[in-house]
Amino acid sequence: MYNSKIRGPLIEGNKSLGQITREVVAPLETKSGRWWTVALGLSSLATIYGIYAVYITVYKGIGTWGVNNSVGWGWEIINFVWWIGIGHAGTAFSIFLLILRQRWRTSINRSAEAMTVFAVLCAAIMPALHMGRIWLAFYIFPYPNTRGPLWVNFNSPLFWDFTAITAYLLISVSFWYLGMLPDLATIRDKTISKIRKALYGFFSMGWTGSSRQWIRFESLSFILGGIAAVLVVSVHSIVSTDFAVGVEPGWHTTIFPPFFVVGAIFSGFAMVMTLMVLIRKIYRLTDYITDNHMDAIARILIFISLIMGTAYLTEIFVAWYSGNKYEMFTFFHNRITGDYKIQFWGMIACNALIPQLFWFRKMRRNWIALLSVSLLINLGMWLERYTIIVTSLSKDFLPSNWVSYTPTFIDVGVFVGTIGLFATGVLLFMRYIPMMAISELKGVVHIGSKKED
Repeated sequence: MYNSKIRGPLIEGNKSLGQITREVVAPLETKSGRWWTVALGLSSLATIYGIYAVYITVYKGIGTWGVNNSVGWGWEIINFVWWIGIGHAGTAFSIFLLILRQRWRTSINRSAEAMTVFAVLCAAIMPALHMGRIWLAFYIFPYPNTRGPLWVNFNSPLFWDFTAITAYLLISVSFWYLGMLPDLATIRDKTISKIRKALYGFFSMGWTGSSRQWIRFESLSFILGGIAAVLVVSVHSIVSTDFAVGVEPGWHTTIFPPFFVVGAIFSGFAMVMTLMVLIRKIYRLTDYITDNHMDAIARILIFISLIMGTAYLTEIFVAWYSGNKYEMFTFFHNRITGDYKIQFWGMIACNALIPQLFWFRKMRRNWIALLSVSLLINLGMWLERYTIIVTSLSKDFLPSNWVSYTPTFIDVGVFVGTIGLFATGVLLFMRYIPMMAISELKGVVHIGSKKED
């Protein structure tokens, strides 16, 4: 339970219920600032670059990438795993804390869920492109067809990736959208613009706020939360199995499923922190997203960082203890030392060492430190995926197959395009949808406040 006497109120400033509504809805009713226009323009340019890179990929083939006969998986799969990891944030943040009844989540869950939806959309692009012939993507759909008894290949990781992504995306979108119904209805009732009233009225699905609707609303939230909690674990376990079932050195290990799930939550929570620092500074919502909220996320990142460091040491120890010369070479001569030592030690520094700064309370209360460390964690998680994939494929069992890997501007373009798509989605979300759940904020406004006392 949240001890308000120790950690302070969930919402500062002794807000009234009407004041909460006005302040949360205010960014939607005022004109967007110049920063928002500039940011949207830059993200749109990045998206256009990505569209061009995707067009070249589809038109000319994946030969335009930096992949080769040995490194058949490149930046696209690295980015796929990275985006899926970030996409775990909203669901893990909202669902687990909802089930555990942690009420401090109320100021952050809406933005985290939005981030999940956009991140999963970015991730879904990668496997489709990696098929090479994207127009044959319908082969992975398990539907009755006129091709006779021909069905999908259930042994293919591509099919299970598609199944996991689709299920996760549907649940994430449902949980995010249905949770917005009361707030969309609030805007519908407040606005004087006929167009906005019609649009928000349509998307609020006739919400009136009756007792029956609230009972069903809360019941549905817990049902979707229970389903999504299972998907958080299963989705990244399936992604990790794409690697663990292979015999490549550095991949064939049972630690991958829990390792990938924890890593996904780690990168996701770091991105939540990045987004929260920016929102609370730009929109001056420090009364709702307080220092205590950021402190709580930083503490979680410390805990997960220790798990990540333990996992890295476990991998190295098992490679040494096994006596397998191929595992020894991959870890000690291709990662710790060798061509990819910079990526490896960058991963260790960003994921296991730098987050330990959050042991100091001053670092947990400094927004520059919070932003910097969260960005470095996401860089470290990207380097982790790069290290896992490239080091094992570039130098495998046969020295005659050894080759270097260098991404092309098309690889970079696809990645930049997904960043632009993600940023565009987040900017539009901040402009047209309440960034916090108004109804949930009103339910915790007096916890730890003077009015409660």
